[in-house]
Amino acid sequence: MIENEEEKYDGELEDDGDEVQDLYEHHRIIADKAQGVLRIDKFLIDRLPSASRNKIQDATRDGYILVNGEQVKPNYKVKPNDVITVELPTPVREVELIPEDIPLEILFEDDHVIVLNKAAGMVVHPGFGNYTGTLVNALAFHFTQLPENTQHGMPRPGLVHRLDKNTSGVMVIGKTEAALTHLSKQFYDRTTDRRYNAIVWGRIEEEGTVEGNIGRSYKDRKIMSVFEEGDHGKHAVTHYKPLESLQYVTLVECKLETGRTHQIRAHMKYIGHPLFGDAEYGGDKILKGTTFTRYRQFVDNCFKLQPHQALHAKSLGFDHPETGERMHFETEWPSAFAEVIEKWRHYLRHQKD
Repeated sequence: MIENEEEKYDGELEDDGDEVQDLYEHHRIIADKAQGVLRIDKFLIDRLPSASRNKIQDATRDGYILVNGEQVKPNYKVKPNDVITVELPTPVREVELIPEDIPLEILFEDDHVIVLNKAAGMVVHPGFGNYTGTLVNALAFHFTQLPENTQHGMPRPGLVHRLDKNTSGVMVIGKTEAALTHLSKQFYDRTTDRRYNAIVWGRIEEEGTVEGNIGRSYKDRKIMSVFEEGDHGKHAVTHYKPLESLQYVTLVECKLETGRTHQIRAHMKYIGHPLFGDAEYGGDKILKGTTFTRYRQFVDNCFKLQPHQALHAKSLGFDHPETGERMHFETEWPSAFAEVIEKWRHYLRHQKD
């Protein structure tokens, strides 16, 4: 987040709904008793020599810079005795990447890319509490030499985009530096085609678009909120359309125009349709339907089948980094996702009989 390189494309990974990790303190600065009033970016530019002013401002907007334990805006004026901390999603430590023989469902592979279907429950990259058993550990075992895309000192070999731990679906990995750069540019330029299937609460009858900045919630920093106005968060656009109405829930397709942390989860909650089973965004409660005991038991059984957000990265389209050929990959729903859909279909048929 705080780097000294300023380029049009900065190589950051697309989040694609990636899981928000806890934040870890990287810097702590206490303003002197005689400190004059000064904008926080100007205050930090001399104290963090590796960081540019733009990066400091971005980090402030994203909620990574706190004053006296509270998020502040980029125009905040530092005062005497203020305690300024820089907190980032990765712990301050070197992570040894350990190759692990973890099965991968590979959809396509050549000398340049590997396309796979990530299982729900698999963490993409090593982090606090998950230094082993990740997709990156599995990739390190699968092929010994990987290009590295490093953020905050964390190695992420070959990764161009990410999926949340509990989100399943298609991902593309670059196997060479050239492929990694080419794919990253496609994500940055929004020329990829990413489509997700989700089960959401409520009835959606028409397709639509959600547009609103996504940034860390001021109330709960582990989740993201949508901000209609102001400079907090990052621009985000999600297009959605209903695929199947299931009375109290709807199967929808979401097409990402941008890739922000928890984008689909935050945007769908924002329009009143949280993802089914999504505990962090309120979707793990009965939000629509009757009060009958039988219905409550039915929904609880669905929650047990799908104990996390019902979100699957259904398809991905991109240009092959070497040949330029347009490639498209589509994945089947995980068994739990499919079973929940079938349960709702059965329930709907039973209600009509």
